[in-house]
Amino acid sequence: MKPHRRKKLGIIIFIAVGLSTAIGLSLYALSNNIDLFFTPTQVAAGEVTPGQRIRVGGMVKEGSVEHSQEILEVSFVTTDYNHDVLIKYAGILPDLFREGQGIVAEGAMSADGTFVASRVLAKHDENYMSVEVKAALDAAGNTPGMPQGVLQ
Repeated sequence: MKPHRRKKLGIIIFIAVGLSTAIGLSLYALSNNIDLFFTPTQVAAGEVTPGQRIRVGGMVKEGSVEHSQEILEVSFVTTDYNHDVLIKYAGILPDLFREGQGIVAEGAMSADGTFVASRVLAKHDENYMSVEVKAALDAAGNTPGMPQGVLQ
């Protein structure tokens, strides 16, 4: 092989290895920051492993919100009207958080089956619902404000 061809081949191999490394590191970094969305039915079916960072969405079950008297901790149940997930959150809830409203909670499942939220997101007005929560409720055959199990 001639020296100038060997030099060009070396440059091409160096660029290919550099690009492969950069793409690999980027994909690895992104995989650690992706939070998949799960419904309470999927959580109850065991599709989530303890410690896995996920998002859980649904409606806040009526009468399930319990505030701690000593610390800023709240526990509540979110439901898709088929299954329920107990969520514990330490922090200040959004102003629009209330029972009967759609929420999305980000966090991880604990070993005892409780979802420990690091962030709770609530809808911003009465006409909006998270796309994931709406799709989950539609898939379960339930819509907010309708009796359980009734389809539109």
